Amino acid sequence: MTVDPFSEILRFTRAETLVTGGFTAGGPWAIRFPVPKTIKFFAVVKGTCRVSIDGEPEPVLFEAGDVGLLAAPRSFVLASEPGVVPVDAMSLFSGAGKSTAQLGDGEDFAHIGGHVLLDPVSGRLLRDVLPPWIHVRAASPRARNFRALLDQLVEEQASGQPGAQLASAQLAQLLFIQILRVHLQTADLMSAGWLRALGDPRIAPALHLMHGAPSRAWHLEELARACAMSRTTFASHFRAIAGVAPLTYLTEWRMRLAERALRDEATPVTVVARSIGYGSESAFSNAFKRVTGHSPRAFRTACQILPEEAQTNDSVAER
Repeated sequence: MTVDPFSEILRFTRAETLVTGGFTAGGPWAIRFPVPKTIKFFAVVKGTCRVSIDGEPEPVLFEAGDVGLLAAPRSFVLASEPGVVPVDAMSLFSGAGKSTAQLGDGEDFAHIGGHVLLDPVSGRLLRDVLPPWIHVRAASPRARNFRALLDQLVEEQASGQPGAQLASAQLAQLLFIQILRVHLQTADLMSAGWLRALGDPRIAPALHLMHGAPSRAWHLEELARACAMSRTTFASHFRAIAGVAPLTYLTEWRMRLAERALRDEATPVTVVARSIGYGSESAFSNAFKRVTGHSPRAFRTACQILPEEAQTNDSVAER
């Protein structure tokens, strides 16, 4: 089966989307949310609000069906209108197990939110290439699948049916993937990098080959041929889109795979080396140190002695 590089990277970073709650509101209202510790997502289910993100020059109007993804560590305010003094989200959602709140009569506005957990180490691969925030408008032709997902998500949250928690998590995961897909469709606006590369159809065949068989000794000519380009054109276009040469991309992906194996498995270094295409431990060690700055054994030791970085829900800050 053909490997999907995008799915593979999401699995590699252990991206997991969770719904943590929401609120309803009526009349004038405003809420200030603290700096999130994880990637934050939120959606407007009913009504409209203004979103003011720390560091952005102007508030942005969100309408019913709009979805936002905040990847930068910034505080933000949701408000019905300008000039309303915001209440603090920490106090609004205080209380053991409290995940929802109501401001005023709750008739004008409904919001649902959550966050995306990433592996503390491999998650940087995704976190570092996302823009500070993404706004997907419901009116956009790219967002035609969002409304149905949001409706199902709201229904699951309110249903109390068996399995609702798992169903909500899976729907939220689909929502996150849809947000990233929309972002990939604006690849021409991104800086060079692997995420932009995934959105470029011209080099997609080469990415599928490298991710499908990372241990193979791929040659530039083979990859160029798969993309129906000359060797020179392919190399130039790949570097412009991905930010690195094709075989450098392959080496860096191999090292990411090696990091995961060294951290999560007890596999001997020699076996790890062979599994990603290196004929000797010394050749692998030299490449690993050149890319990561550490020898494989030093990296493994550091992963064992460092305390596990817990990824927990951000409680009230993530509502």
